[in-house]
Amino acid sequence: MSIVDRLGEIGLVLPTPAAPVAAYVPWVLAGGLLHISGQLPFREDGSLITGRLGESLDVAAGTEAARRCGLMLLAQIGQALNGDFTRVARIVKLGVFVNSTPSFIDQPKVANGASELMAHVFGEGGRHARSAVGVPVLPLGAAVEIDAIVDILPA
Repeated sequence: MSIVDRLGEIGLVLPTPAAPVAAYVPWVLAGGLLHISGQLPFREDGSLITGRLGESLDVAAGTEAARRCGLMLLAQIGQALNGDFTRVARIVKLGVFVNSTPSFIDQPKVANGASELMAHVFGEGGRHARSAVGVPVLPLGAAVEIDAIVDILPA
């Protein structure tokens, strides 16, 4: 089953990869590892999910924001591999940054939005190491930002 089909099973559509918002590239493939720059949570209409967990957003909203970041990670993987997702051997690691108040402690629950998406799309190869960190602010006021390292098979 294709990535597009797997996403369709859960009502999601692969978005167009977002362009960088500053002086960096969206991904670098080096030594068989694809390093994907931090991705922000864009809704289907292109608007950014902003806010702070523990203040203006709850865990459910944060989980959805993380899932939207995961979708953008998939879009960047697709761009890097010219759409050949069969080259993904494994999602190695996700780094999840959650815009949150000092008292908010559910960053791992928020991060599950992206982690569960990767497991759904790639099966066992989608299970990964992860960091889930609370931060006081993110670029553009985003609720969540996620970067990734992906093990890529040779073409």
